[in-house]
Amino acid sequence: MEASAPRRAQPQDLEPVAETLWLAFAEDPLWKWAFPDHDQLRPLWHLYVESALKHEWVWTIGDFAAATVWIPPGHPELTPAEEARVPELLGERAAAVLGLFDAFEASHPHEPPHYYLTLIGTHPDHRGHGLGMRLLASNLDLIDAEGAAAYLESSNTRNEPRYESVGFRRRGTFTTPDGAREIVTMWREAAD
Repeated sequence: MEASAPRRAQPQDLEPVAETLWLAFAEDPLWKWAFPDHDQLRPLWHLYVESALKHEWVWTIGDFAAATVWIPPGHPELTPAEEARVPELLGERAAAVLGLFDAFEASHPHEPPHYYLTLIGTHPDHRGHGLGMRLLASNLDLIDAEGAAAYLESSNTRNEPRYESVGFRRRGTFTTPDGAREIVTMWREAAD
């Protein structure tokens, strides 16, 4: 399958990028645990994409076939005002999901400075063509050119070999507050 080159998403791309990511996570074991009703995940992903667009490190490929959302070094994932909106988006599972977010934060390294891959996903209609990994590799080339490190959390063990294939290494793990799901943290050293 031929796709256009990766490109930075623009503010007008918010809706299709958020939609691609929302659909990409429909069967994700962690996010199904957090949001048994998948529709409830949509506004949260919308908020995260909307917030990240200001950093100019949201990327897409093709007709929104895949997308990545990065937080550059030294920037917050959400502003305080955006963080204040999160509980209202979580519904009846707010306590459990906020506990999960606390675990994400506790596991996230703050030094050395690095790019944080907060979301990556391929639209279900485009899976199996390598577009997500092509987009990720392109992003990592730019990060390497800056001599920066990268970090991510893998919510699905099937994806770990893919991340390892582009230089990420397992750093640690944490679980959902009830211990039902494991999340793997992965680190990629800065290029020499």
